[in-house]
Amino acid sequence: MPRMSAAAAAVAIMKREGVQHAFGVPGAAINPLYAAMRADGTIEHVLARHVEGASHMAEGYTRTAAGNIGVCIGTSGPAGTDMITGLYSASADSIPILCITGQAPVARLHKEDFQAVDIAAIAKPLTKMAMTVLEPAQVPGAFQQAFHLMRSGRPGPVLIDLPFDVQLAEIDFDSDTYEPLPAFKPAATRAQVDKALDMLCSTERPLIIAGGGIVNADAADLLVEFAEILGVPVVPTLMGWGTIPDDHPLMVGMVGLQTAHRCANETMLASDFVLGIGNRWANRHTGSIPVYTKGRRFVHVDIEPTQIGRVFAPEFGIVSDAGAALKLFVEAAAERRDAGTLPDFSAWATECKDRRGGSHRRTHFDEVPIKPQRVYEEMNRAFGREARYVSTIGLSQIAAAQLLHVYAPRHWINAGQAGPLGWTLPAALGVCTADPDALVVALSGDYDFQFMLEELAVGAQYNLPYIHVVVNNAYLGLIRQSQRGFGMDYQVSLAFENVNAPEVGGYGVDHLKVAEGLGCKAIRVHEPDLLAPAFEEARKLMAEFRVPVVVEVILERITNIAMGTEIDNVVEFDELAANDQDAPTHVALLD
Repeated sequence: MPRMSAAAAAVAIMKREGVQHAFGVPGAAINPLYAAMRADGTIEHVLARHVEGASHMAEGYTRTAAGNIGVCIGTSGPAGTDMITGLYSASADSIPILCITGQAPVARLHKEDFQAVDIAAIAKPLTKMAMTVLEPAQVPGAFQQAFHLMRSGRPGPVLIDLPFDVQLAEIDFDSDTYEPLPAFKPAATRAQVDKALDMLCSTERPLIIAGGGIVNADAADLLVEFAEILGVPVVPTLMGWGTIPDDHPLMVGMVGLQTAHRCANETMLASDFVLGIGNRWANRHTGSIPVYTKGRRFVHVDIEPTQIGRVFAPEFGIVSDAGAALKLFVEAAAERRDAGTLPDFSAWATECKDRRGGSHRRTHFDEVPIKPQRVYEEMNRAFGREARYVSTIGLSQIAAAQLLHVYAPRHWINAGQAGPLGWTLPAALGVCTADPDALVVALSGDYDFQFMLEELAVGAQYNLPYIHVVVNNAYLGLIRQSQRGFGMDYQVSLAFENVNAPEVGGYGVDHLKVAEGLGCKAIRVHEPDLLAPAFEEARKLMAEFRVPVVVEVILERITNIAMGTEIDNVVEFDELAANDQDAPTHVALLD
């Protein structure tokens, strides 16, 4: 039997499980694993500037393509605790990432050794498995189980903690005979699917809610086929955005309190039946349950059994992987179509399509300082159908979800449930690593950008080019807007007179100098008519220098973005579009 260090066995297993990249920060306690990776030479490593950044890079990497599993590496102490936010974000959005930490030797775990912490106990609530491996011979089994768990059922993160001496110990391990364990994914039965279709076909105004589980299952094509066979409109959630193209005639917009379209909320309220697939009824999507559910029946399909009935009790629940369920839904619906027993939902679909043709929010503003709506209008023009958008949280993300357009799955990459500030930049670098030829466009407010902007140096060092649009109003904009209900504007302004950069006009941090100091290119825009040339120049700079390019847009200080307390009570703070010229990049629906 071949003998090797436990660390070398871990690297061999990662290779057999398909790992090609890792993100992290070496440290004394994890150096044996780094030595094994160096000796092997096949896993490309990206050195982060902050270990939390490494965890978000791993998330972005996983979210970019079906089958990807991002890996982040550090020590157990401050590195492991830094990665907890990434584990939370990944867990909340059902994203598999593998976090590997280096620990003090086994004999010193109870002696308060330098940087030794019970990271497995800390990470346990946020992972599918968090394990400190105490016996070297258990390392292969721990890693095999980690990949099995990450892929099985509801996907999610795992943490493996490796004491220093465990990594160094030699074990018997034959990597040539290693095989990944098959992932377990529950699947709907034909009887369940037929019952759900019977319920849908007995209604007049059905909708399909497409959640992030469809993205995870790589089943967007099946969703579109199913919707087209039935002729039933689709509402993607924020995590499911892109499962049906924005310009598809059955795509009726997103429902919710913030990242929502007016027409979609109206359509939801007019519906009488909802089939949710791979979604979790997030509160920012539903608002209060009585308003959301009144007058309509629900069927819920989800891979996680405990999701069924968690927020409200559907009339019928199906525990299934979204892809497995959609295969049966397509099969059963096609049989009914061919037999001529499907109801005709065309009048309802046309009503929804017509509703989407109006009620647009205005985007074309010529004011200086720039209104944020104009930024998204110009992004739609500049980046078209090809962009992979990456964003996190705040008014910038909310407005983007209202006004940008997405045409393919995994082209809207967003930390949906956790929304950690700073996530956008490292996640975008993970996306670039996974898809180096993509047009990656990140979007941040100034505060999100400032949280982890040191990671720009990673993009410069590893030639990971992308465009980072920073909409700067020198405010914690979403918190300022929420403080209106308390009658205050308290501790949310980021503006100050920068003694070294009077040219920023009291907006505080000079993001251009910081970006350039970190090895990147940067452009500042003050006038709306200069947005398009700036985006064009950013693409040229990105191609020429192969580094991140920051496009900072100086916004008006205060803009309130449409949102509300219920899906029937969303407040519009700006005038709506009166004609096509007011919203020139709104989606033209296909005939």
